[in-house]
Amino acid sequence: MDAWRLADLPDQAGRTTLVTGTTLGGLGHHTALELARRGGRVVLAGRTRARLDETAASIGTEVRGALLETLPVDLSSLESVRRAARQAADLGPVDVLVNNAGVMATPRTRTADGLELQMATNHFGPFLLTGLLLPQLAASTAGRVVSVSSNGHRMARAAPLGDPLVARGRYARWSVYAQTKLANLLFVHELDRRCRGAGLPVKALAAHPGLAGTHLSANGRFGRSSGGVASILDAAVRGISQSAAAGAWPTLMAATADLPGGTYCGPGGLGEMSGAPQVTTSTALSHDEEAQRRLWEISEEVTGLRYP
Repeated sequence: MDAWRLADLPDQAGRTTLVTGTTLGGLGHHTALELARRGGRVVLAGRTRARLDETAASIGTEVRGALLETLPVDLSSLESVRRAARQAADLGPVDVLVNNAGVMATPRTRTADGLELQMATNHFGPFLLTGLLLPQLAASTAGRVVSVSSNGHRMARAAPLGDPLVARGRYARWSVYAQTKLANLLFVHELDRRCRGAGLPVKALAAHPGLAGTHLSANGRFGRSSGGVASILDAAVRGISQSAAAGAWPTLMAATADLPGGTYCGPGGLGEMSGAPQVTTSTALSHDEEAQRRLWEISEEVTGLRYP
């Protein structure tokens, strides 16, 4: 299809979208804002109640009468994801799940589940959340899962198919990040294929924001976005990036446009760094069906959940 514009975002009245990673000023915040602006019921999901309330207050200021709910969840913790899914059962049918939350190039860290932090947050947590919410997505009769990947997936030289509980060799934070973003795409293709095979009315798509001015780089590198070198890095990223609001457009396109499952949306400008979103392509590795299948099986083993 031709380039998508924000004006193409359809009326969202009567629809429920759950967006993860809605920190104020980030991609998830702007995704939620535009959906609320179109009359949708939006569930803001994030790690802390304080940050969820901050984002909800900001959206409420811009959109009078916005239909917002909040759901605390730490995607790096499988138990937190299970707890959030139990709470989310009260939402009823969910039309769209936007797996937006993520971390970038964090120091080597193992979670309470024994998983590397980036893979836990960017892949295993969303895998579990999607599976637990799948009945609600199917109940909408036209459910959609959107995973936010990155151009960084192109740096991955191999799929993350080793034992996720075993640390091997030197930790290269950017290489691991690239593999998590590749994992997002492998997951989307396998989920879409499995839903079709099971006859479920749910499709999966992906999007990437190009180079967007968020705090993700500084937060990943320093654990904060302000103070000393963190402020310098944050300002540098913002200085060469499109806005976070524009970075959310490909996600909004993937979440609402009339597109087939497996579609990947990204900015249409030079190098896909910025510009109006359109359908784009990903690496051959992301289309490797054996890698898709194997990552799915590993993810089932890690999370203890088999679906669909």
